[in-house]
Amino acid sequence: MRKRYSSRQLEDTLGSSLLQQILALLIVALGVISLLAAFGVTDGRWANGWVGFLRRLVGWGVYPLGASIVCAGLLWLQYLLDRDIHWRWRPFVGAELVFFSLLGLTHAFLGRGDPWLWTERRWGGGLVGWGLSVLLSTHLGWPVTILILASFLLLGLGLAFDLTVGDLKRSIRVVRGGVAAYRAKRAREQLRRQRPASKSRPVHREKRTQNSHAARQETTPSSSSPSPAASAPEPSVHKATKRNPTVIGRGTKLPPLSLLDRSEGPPLTDKQVRHKSRIIKETLAQFGLPVEVVEVRMGPAVTQFGIEPGFINRPRSGERKVRVNQITQRTEDLALALATPRLRVEAPVPGRPFVGIEVPNEDIQVVSVREVMESEAFERLDSPLAIALGHDVAGQPVVADLSRMPHLLIGGTTGSGKSVCIKSITTCLVSNNTPDELRLVMIDPKMVELIRFNGLPHVYGEVEVDLERVVKVLRWVALEMDDRYKRFASASARHLDDYNRKMGEEGKPALPRIVVLIDELADLMMLAPEAVEQLLCRIAQMGRATGIHLVVATQRPSTDVVTGLIKANFPARIAFATASQVDSRVILDMQGAETLLGDGDMLYLAPDAGHPKRLQGCYVSSEELDRISAFWRKEVGPIEEKSPWKPMMPAKEPPQQRQSENENEFDADYVDEDMLQRAISVVTERGSASASLLQRRLHVGYPRAARLMEVMAEMDIIGPPVSGGKRRDVLLEDEEEA
Repeated sequence: MRKRYSSRQLEDTLGSSLLQQILALLIVALGVISLLAAFGVTDGRWANGWVGFLRRLVGWGVYPLGASIVCAGLLWLQYLLDRDIHWRWRPFVGAELVFFSLLGLTHAFLGRGDPWLWTERRWGGGLVGWGLSVLLSTHLGWPVTILILASFLLLGLGLAFDLTVGDLKRSIRVVRGGVAAYRAKRAREQLRRQRPASKSRPVHREKRTQNSHAARQETTPSSSSPSPAASAPEPSVHKATKRNPTVIGRGTKLPPLSLLDRSEGPPLTDKQVRHKSRIIKETLAQFGLPVEVVEVRMGPAVTQFGIEPGFINRPRSGERKVRVNQITQRTEDLALALATPRLRVEAPVPGRPFVGIEVPNEDIQVVSVREVMESEAFERLDSPLAIALGHDVAGQPVVADLSRMPHLLIGGTTGSGKSVCIKSITTCLVSNNTPDELRLVMIDPKMVELIRFNGLPHVYGEVEVDLERVVKVLRWVALEMDDRYKRFASASARHLDDYNRKMGEEGKPALPRIVVLIDELADLMMLAPEAVEQLLCRIAQMGRATGIHLVVATQRPSTDVVTGLIKANFPARIAFATASQVDSRVILDMQGAETLLGDGDMLYLAPDAGHPKRLQGCYVSSEELDRISAFWRKEVGPIEEKSPWKPMMPAKEPPQQRQSENENEFDADYVDEDMLQRAISVVTERGSASASLLQRRLHVGYPRAARLMEVMAEMDIIGPPVSGGKRRDVLLEDEEEA
């Protein structure tokens, strides 16, 4: 019994924490003594013997080996003191591969003549390096030995510094983008130096000279002095230039993509990806939900972690797989663990057997229009109305065809990226089409976003900013649609492409496609909701065959703005960040947009898809828009074209008369004779009278509408006021019948 008790006491003593800490300190001291003796700082029989043994074993590797002994002792001591140790096997294995491959390479290079000589000198790679080099060189030869050891060296460096093939590709892409941007900048500077035009020359004269010079080039193709624009380098020529490189109408070639800027941002590192994957896995495991991260898709704004649910062991029922809704219910816990403001869970990812957890990146990468237009997906989309939307959560470019949508509805809060999206769509359209192929009708009630496109040859007239003229503009689009249907019927054509083909065979001019872009729908619906809704729905229902397409944006996606009829005729929708789930459901008929980050982060619902796709939208700067507009103004020349809907607009009144009307707007004794006649015709046609009816039909304020009601009551045209705010009866018809 006494011996058994003594053995237990000995085991407890050896396994005590104090003794282990003493052993850890002794290991640290051994490593320090090894380094001091290796550098010659200390001298002694035991120290020299120990260092001599290490030199004979690993040669020059005694220095990193001594440092490794010190680190191992410190890590063991840290573990014994209950400190967290972030242990990772990849850097450890990579450091070992680098160490042993360098020992073998050192002995392979130095000891090729006499391998054992460097081992006797206690240098080179020591016994370890000698064994590796001699073993490989005897069976494979010296060149293959060096190649194998160098391969293990590169593999070890990649593991030690967390370098992957994807990181190398991204680094190469960033370097190439910087070089291309530098070359484009040098080319623009060279082009600026080659221009002989003087800065003091007026602008209109310079344009006239350039137009005449371009005309001479078209008439004399053998001219020996090409224009500077023709001699400028075009590093990228997209499909539209290949489709139509010759002169069309007054325009020449399409603008090169070198006018647009490239953009590169810092990608998410592999270290950050593994850190977030571990947090997601550990957080769900704390709630009894075992999962595995099976796929990581890195995008410009978010990174999607593919989570595969595991199995839970139940004592009675056995194994049971984790349900998807159990993961979605832990969204707030995951956001707290990842320290991110917003988190979106896609359960499940369409077409993939896992749940997607989309985590925002620390640095958002800007997606340029040029980057998407140069992609293979944009090249494959052979359509004149191809538009670049952005990059998905995997960093892949996403494009769409406006002719197949055929109309697009955009919604989101202020500053989420709606106007930038419209600008990028416009940039794609004018970069792939000449003014003879495409015309734009632009409506901007905010007066500051689309006004930059004034002067672009593709735009009909100017950008409309007056709300009182917008209804007339939409009415002209509807009349143009009806007129095209009549032309199609007379030519026995089904759609615009068929009609243009027949007109081309007969030598007649073709009809251009028309894209109507409205930057803010809410203001129009407040002004004339019935007329705007009716015109938009009619154009959306019948405009596709005539080549007329709508792109409508609004910052107030409510049911009174985006009505049921409008939603039914706009199958393609883009939702930017919204304020609530209600707004998200109005746009997409589902929630999800309230979790977006803003600044171009959007959900794109294709007309043939049942689930939206998350994208980072394209960004186009003001400088890029100015360069595109300047290119077209130079190629086509100044165009003084009036708006085709101008004859439908009422004639402008003299300033003095308009001022007198504004002064008498709230004057109870002021009655305009013309306005009174129009009011009489409105109430007679409607059969009832009210102030709100006159406000909507005549676009006047309540004081003038109330005054008109009083005057018509005094003239016995309408009946007396009715209690309850009901409409008054019209007496004029009864008198005429009597």
